[in-house]
Amino acid sequence: MVAVANQHPAHQVLIITTFTPPPGQEVEAIVGPCWGITVRSRSLGGQLKAGCQTLGGGEITALTELAVDSRNQAMKRLEQHAISLGANAVFGFQFDSGELMQNTNEIVAYGTAVKLRPIR
Repeated sequence: MVAVANQHPAHQVLIITTFTPPPGQEVEAIVGPCWGITVRSRSLGGQLKAGCQTLGGGEITALTELAVDSRNQAMKRLEQHAISLGANAVFGFQFDSGELMQNTNEIVAYGTAVKLRPIR
């Protein structure tokens, strides 16, 4: 099993969610779309390790680690973009990915940057 759950970097944006404002908060302004993108490939050594792991079946930890690291980097870039727009939250958060060329994947984290304020 890959121990990745506790390796998440600290978040800079107050709220990143797939739903509406949390209790006690309301949307002050919708800032606009925001995103974070990374393109990654596995090193030759990583590809060999992953290839060997496929022979035994089960989880391919080399690829799991790459996927987690890639998503974390895309999410951090999403946060940086939202902050640069003046937002303190992201709603409608999602990931998307696609293969750009053999053994190279693009991971996109995206959502809507918003400004939250306490309910008055």
